[in-house]
This record gives sequence, structure tokens and C-alpha cells, in this order.
Amino acid sequence: MEKVAVIGSGIGGLATSIRLALKNYEVSVFEANSFFGGKLSSFEKDGFTFDAGPSLFTAPESIEVLFKIAKKDITSYFTYRSLDESCRYFFANGKKITAQKNVNAFAYEAEKVFGEPSENIKKYLENSRKAYKNIGKLFLDFPLDLSLIAKSETYKALLSVKFPYISKSLNSFNESSFKTSEMVQLFNRFATYNGSNPYKAPAMLSMISSLEQSQGTFYPNGGMISITNALVKLAKDIGVKFHLNSKVEKIETVNETVVGVVVNGKKHKADTVVSNMDIYYTYKNLLTDNSFADKVLKQERSSSAFIFYWGINTTFSELGLHNIFFSEDYKKEFKQIFDDSILPDEPTIYVNITSKYDKNHAPDKSENWFVMVNAPAHNEHNWEEQKEKVKKFIIKQINKGLNTNLENHIVLEDTLSPLNIQEKTASFMGSLYGTSSNSKMAAFFRQQNKSKRYKNLYFCGGSVHPGGGIPLCFKSAKLVADDIQ
Repeated sequence: MEKVAVIGSGIGGLATSIRLALKNYEVSVFEANSFFGGKLSSFEKDGFTFDAGPSLFTAPESIEVLFKIAKKDITSYFTYRSLDESCRYFFANGKKITAQKNVNAFAYEAEKVFGEPSENIKKYLENSRKAYKNIGKLFLDFPLDLSLIAKSETYKALLSVKFPYISKSLNSFNESSFKTSEMVQLFNRFATYNGSNPYKAPAMLSMISSLEQSQGTFYPNGGMISITNALVKLAKDIGVKFHLNSKVEKIETVNETVVGVVVNGKKHKADTVVSNMDIYYTYKNLLTDNSFADKVLKQERSSSAFIFYWGINTTFSELGLHNIFFSEDYKKEFKQIFDDSILPDEPTIYVNITSKYDKNHAPDKSENWFVMVNAPAHNEHNWEEQKEKVKKFIIKQINKGLNTNLENHIVLEDTLSPLNIQEKTASFMGSLYGTSSNSKMAAFFRQQNKSKRYKNLYFCGGSVHPGGGIPLCFKSAKLVADDIQ
């Protein structure tokens, strides 16, 4: 039986290990931390439970298929519910709207609140859905290589591409699609789903909105950590071996063919190695291949995040699971993140509250707040100095939006900076998605799933093709497993 060593137990690594074990490979997963999941982990403190990282669950079919091919009943491992709303939006001008799952209801509400013609929203989302179906799935579900160019479906997809998707930035495209500044800002937000700048990223990213608004959002019962727990249990049940506190120090090669890994000073032979680790660190630290590492650095890093985990000793009926408090000057916010490399003076604020659905995530009459603002990738920043400044702004904006005194209700606080993200998850510079999509060709420069230089070396996860985010990490796992077989 051929041996496969998987480096890292993030979503991409877990899904890859499951797919390969089902193809009768002997799979061992080496995780440097004492916990599974990489960014998709959780922690508990003083009666409050927090998902540490990703908080949005879409495309549940991505996880369902793993249990289907394993011939296991998913409900024994994992359950989730469909949500009637995707997000509650609070704008700087005092207006607010709930993005309902029902597109017609959402469109009519936007017309009533903002004066945005409902047909504009319905048309935009329908075009986004078609773009994802015709273009997105093709380029996300297959390797970006000559085999893709040879597919007849590629030519059909290219013919279906509207010129503005290529020629315009997402912001320019949205300005031509909507009448009101609120709807432009709302749909600009989807560029942040892969850590990009809507004023530079291509309009093609408009298709991301179809995943959330047209296909719906979901809540995994128990929180996002339940995804990690379900995958780990499934992997163990089908024979995957896990090694926690096992930092891979080197990928061993002979004549540019991988032969195993070195873990905590001990050699482990492997016929194939799959790295779920950040691609820069894989080349720089595990292969000591500075030339390839330098190529990665030529691509702009994605944004990072600064996160506050707050225990709140009251409840807010105005808030749902997902909430956004928009900044007044969105363009300035992204200029400061990407051009000035500083934490924005007035950032957009995201608040996630899982205790809305899992009551045991907070004490009685309390809530667990995951509060995040977009931040630049780490580069000699002093995050401790900036923490209090951004905290004051967050509290000021939320107080304004909810007419409250939030500072009187925070009974617990923990934080996570871009530097912390780099240290805990080995994401270079704390970039959440590896590289940004701030250019038309960014997707084509992203690291492919199969190494061109090292035989039997593969890559999965958010820093490689097809990109960051949970659904795309699942896709990277399928691409790797199919290629290995």
C-alpha cells in the first residue's frame, strides 16, 4: 500500500486525507499544533465558546459528498440548518437591511429602504448565478493547465463571459449595475471573501454573491468547529492516522522526487507528500527552495484580520448570526489596507454571534461576539499599539448603530492579530487567503495543486488553486486526490 504524508490538518488537508484513504492509500496527517483544523478551530473561556476563524458556511454539498463516497450517514457526524437570512447590514448613514434568502423579498426590501430598483438586484444575482455556473465551476473544479484549455467546455465558458467581467473592477461593475451607493458597497464586500480589494479586483468576483445570496447560507449545529470535528472523526473511522504536536521540519527529496518528511527530527517515508501548509512556507522552510519562495512573494498578499472575541453580558435582538457595520468611506478603507499597509482608521466591522443558534455557547442572557475588521498582512506592525485605537472605533460605531453602551457589557476579551494568525497557523504574514485577486491574471499565477519541479509533491488549501475559503479548500482536496490517482 502506497504511503501518503499530509502536512497540516486544515480543511484542505482533512478532505484530502479522506479522499486518499478511500482510494486505498495509507495516509498519515502531521499537525504541528495540539488541535485539528488550522484556522477552523475553536476555544472556550469563562463559559463562552468561540469559533476562532472562519464563520460563514455555504455550499454544504462540499462536505456532504465526502460522507457519500465513504458510504457513511452524515447525520451521525454532522448536521446543519438552512438560514432564512444571510446577513444584517448597518450603514454609516443609519439605514439598515437584512439580506433575506428569498431574493425577491431582499430585492423589494432594498427598493423600499434605499430606493434601489428591485429589478437591478434580481438581474445582478441571476447574472452572478449564470457566471458561476458557466465560468466559475469550470475554472474552480479543474486544474489551470493545458488539459483545461483542451476542454470544449472551456471555449463555451469563455464565449459566455461578458466583457465588463474582464475589463472592469468589481466596484466599477457594481456602480454600473446599481443606482444606490448602499447596494454598490454591499456587493463590493464580496471581494473580501478572498481577501481582495473591490476597487482593483476584477468584476468576475461578482459571481461570489451567488453562493451566499442565491444558494443560501447555513449554520453547522455546534458552530464551525463541528465541520472540523466531523471530518476528523470520518478520517479516523476510515483509517487515516493523525499525529498532533508533530511539526514537519523538512520535505525529503532525492533527485527532485519526494521520499518522505522529517517530523520532530524523525524521518517518515512516503511515496507522496501533500502540503496543506501555506505555499510560501512550504517552499521556504520545508524545501529550502528560495527561488520558488521568491516567486510566491512577487504576488500581492491577501488581506488579514484583527479579531476581538468578546463575552457580552446581555443580548441584542437587532443582531443575527452574521452582521456588518459598514464604514463610511469604503474606498479609503481598502487604500489603507493594501496601499498604505495600515489598519484602517474607520474599518468595516463584522460581528458573528453563534449563541443565537447554540445557546450553550454563552451563559444565560449573554452572547459570544466574534468581532472582526479587515487588516493588512503583517509587516513589522505593532498590533498591540493599534488594538485600543480600533477597539474604541468599533465600540463607537456599534453604539451608534444599536443605540447602546457596549463598553459596559464586555465581560471577557481575547484578541487575534495578523501576527498571531501567522504564528498559530503558519499563514505567511497572516494573510488569510495567501495571495489577493487584485489583478485580472491573479488566478493564473496562483500555485497549482501539483508541483512542476518535485515529483509526487502536491499542494492543497487556501493558498493554492483554486483559492481561499472553505468551499474552495474542499475543491483543492478533490483536485489533488484525483491527480494522485
